[in-house]
Amino acid sequence: MGTKWSAKGEYMEACSCDFLCPCIPKNSTTPATHDFCKVALAFDIAEGKFGDTSLAGVRWVFFAQSKAVMSSGEWIGGLVIDPSASDEQVAAITAICGPDAGDGPGKFAPLISDFRGLERHPIEFVKNGKNVTVKIDGMLEQAIEGVDSMSAEGECVVIDNTAHPVNKRLNLASALRNMINAFGIQWEDHSGGNNGHFAPFDWVGEAA
Repeated sequence: MGTKWSAKGEYMEACSCDFLCPCIPKNSTTPATHDFCKVALAFDIAEGKFGDTSLAGVRWVFFAQSKAVMSSGEWIGGLVIDPSASDEQVAAITAICGPDAGDGPGKFAPLISDFRGLERHPIEFVKNGKNVTVKIDGMLEQAIEGVDSMSAEGECVVIDNTAHPVNKRLNLASALRNMINAFGIQWEDHSGGNNGHFAPFDWVGEAA
């Protein structure tokens, strides 16, 4: 039997696509804005366990680069985990991000053909209402702002029933800052035109 696990927390991402990203509405079967998608997804776990190991407080970022059609595979990928995580927590996150782990980012694993490893760097993750920022010195600087809903006061416009592994319901956001420089993946655009998302996550699974 595998190890049962669970994790709850907050996530954000920004990519190289213009707002609104064409990948999400068509389940990653339509071309990205460019001949590639370069993206970073940041996670901040509030509570969770991997077997007997607590996952509370663990932060990590998944970096990826795909071809224009993301579902075609052949992704580049890499992980950064905050150094405050213990060796046991790092092993747990690695397992959760692997194939057949259950809910969550492990569903990206079959698309990765060039995994470039795991590094440990301090990760800053700050959520303030509809604004979320994440920073890793020299590697990542992203700030997104949710799109205000005109029909639900205090909420953002959302896209629902997606095939996104993090959450099927995502808040729509614009990336006010978007710099990626990790694992050979490079992107920078501070025009405010790039796409972003944020959402809570609540996963359960069983990892081998």
